Amino acid sequence: MKIGKNLVTGFEWFLSSWKTTDDPAPGQYFLRINISGYPQLVIEKGSKIVYRAGSWNGLLFQAMQTNLLSFFNHEFELNENEVYYTTELKNSSVVTRIMLNPSGFAQFLLWSDQQRDWESLFTSRLDQCVNYALCGTYATCNENDSPAVCSCLEGFTPKFVGKWNSRVWYDGCVRRTPLVCNNGDSFHKRTGLKLPETSHSKVNMTMNIKECRQLCLSDCSCTAYANSDIREGGSGCLLWFGDLLDMRDDMGQDGQDLYIRLAASEIGQSLDGSEGNKEENFGTMDMIKNIIQKRQSWEKKRVAIIIGSVIIGMAMLIIPVLCILWRKRNKRGASANATALCIVSGLTRRNHAMDCDERENEEMELPLFNFGTIANATNNFSIENLLGRGGFGSVYKGTLAEGQHIAVKRLSKDSGQGLTEFKNEVILIAKLQHRNLVKLLGCCVQGDEKLILLVVWLTWGTESDQTRSKLLDWSKRVNIIGGIARGLLYLHQDSRLRIIHRDLKSGNILLDNAMNPKISDFGLAKTFWGEQTEANTNKVVGTYGYMSPEYAIDGVFSMKSDVFSFGVLVLEIVSGKKNRGFFHPDHDHNLLGHAWRLWTKKRPMELIDDALKDFCLPSEVQRCIHVGLLCVQQRPEDRPNMSSVILMLGSESALPQPKQPGFFTERNLLEAESSSSNYKPSSASDCTVTLLEAP
Repeated sequence: MKIGKNLVTGFEWFLSSWKTTDDPAPGQYFLRINISGYPQLVIEKGSKIVYRAGSWNGLLFQAMQTNLLSFFNHEFELNENEVYYTTELKNSSVVTRIMLNPSGFAQFLLWSDQQRDWESLFTSRLDQCVNYALCGTYATCNENDSPAVCSCLEGFTPKFVGKWNSRVWYDGCVRRTPLVCNNGDSFHKRTGLKLPETSHSKVNMTMNIKECRQLCLSDCSCTAYANSDIREGGSGCLLWFGDLLDMRDDMGQDGQDLYIRLAASEIGQSLDGSEGNKEENFGTMDMIKNIIQKRQSWEKKRVAIIIGSVIIGMAMLIIPVLCILWRKRNKRGASANATALCIVSGLTRRNHAMDCDERENEEMELPLFNFGTIANATNNFSIENLLGRGGFGSVYKGTLAEGQHIAVKRLSKDSGQGLTEFKNEVILIAKLQHRNLVKLLGCCVQGDEKLILLVVWLTWGTESDQTRSKLLDWSKRVNIIGGIARGLLYLHQDSRLRIIHRDLKSGNILLDNAMNPKISDFGLAKTFWGEQTEANTNKVVGTYGYMSPEYAIDGVFSMKSDVFSFGVLVLEIVSGKKNRGFFHPDHDHNLLGHAWRLWTKKRPMELIDDALKDFCLPSEVQRCIHVGLLCVQQRPEDRPNMSSVILMLGSESALPQPKQPGFFTERNLLEAESSSSNYKPSSASDCTVTLLEAP
């Protein structure tokens, strides 16, 4: 295989994906060498980079796994006429192929005569850290730290702290202390990194690392340096100019050393390092004295800035308080006869009472809508706009006057979910902020009408199962499973509240237009306080087929109840089939029983959706099935918690053997989809996937 470009004629060699698994026409993904700056191997979607294998390190492109060296000879050539990368088999009797699948990940595959199947030697990794520039500038990504995978480099701080803490990382980090230049800067060494993207880099193959340091130090626009070749202890000089982007620090021995430019005062905070490090970081003592003098001057300026900021900050705090007191005073004279609870149209954020009865007043800062605005947006809740129905009401798609696409959950007047449950759902969605939880747009309570507005795009409810299977290829399903797991971990452990969802099912998993999952529908959710780990209820609510045995039979629910529901979802996602209503000509088991039957007969790959069999990694499929079966075990104490689930999904370590699942056969289940007495059995399209507009 040859990938590259002739710099004289402009002719390019690249690899393109198929349009779909069944259509060999060129798809939207391309594996090519990006020749900007120092060339690097990338996967592009159209003209946008979505994955970067890195620059050439003398042996491979950096993100490639070193086991490829055993099977291929690799060559990289860069001169004034052309740049290219070639691979050639060392053993011609071995059958291999290199492919870029329709989902955009590259694979080196080896044919196994023993398995009669292709085995993966290398795959562009499927964790979230492979997403190009996920963490923004001056930050690294480490999948082992999931869900908070992004971290600022030493000497840097998040650009927007609030967004960063909410795990919205793309704005990246900024310097804590500005660079001084003129001998006022030094370098901090980071090891084991995937080096930053090199589109604004320069390379000199003849320099050693000390010469590279001096060259970078002499140019105030140089932000970092490293060896360009890792062979024989390292050689060559690779310089970065401008922001550092798309790094990860979970590369282990495959990572490289990077020297990052910082103001020497930042490095001065680490004076307890080794003598060798002191020499690298500081140079001479004279330079330190010069730095200290400059720092003292800067400290005087900073004190003045802080005092001014405090005065301005106090003014900004006092003025809103006075405004609030003025507004409350005016409210006392307002009419108390208003019947609409949420009567503000548009998207202006204001405080409004959730209930006109003063005994239930609760102020929330939310976008609130009047009923007429929502009715117009949904074409008066027409059947054409219906996305789906559930035990507590219906969900409709709509479009506001300004073009915003929405989904509206309209509670049924006789659903049994009163104002308390409605408040619970609105408050929870508003307080919980995570990339894998649904985003609340607003709400309305007017008369008997109670509505929740969500950010949404369109539904797949009318698509056939075959079409849906083709659109959800294996990489997307892996991403969906991981996203649901991270969202559930946030609910159970990482949020300010400990939330038990109690109704986790496929119909409550929404997807944005990038196929990122969002957990929705918190009407049945319960909050645990302090050290509480479980509770019980006399009113079992939820969806049979997803409820754990201890909850459905005894009314006992806990975090392990949600884990059971998650396990059902995993098996449904892998198989493309629903647990309830599952049919197989050879037995009467439900999907859980069928999966267990295949597992005990050592034939788990037969569970996978037929549309995926030629476009998946068998080891990943088996691991997902294994984790799913661990989650649906009969006894709650045998099931893993969600932090363990995420670790098991993202690692290759050995897993415990699962025990028999709960609700082994369909005959053990009640013939009801919900505990609600007036709930109508759902159709096959009830558990559909809905696409949301990404916020």
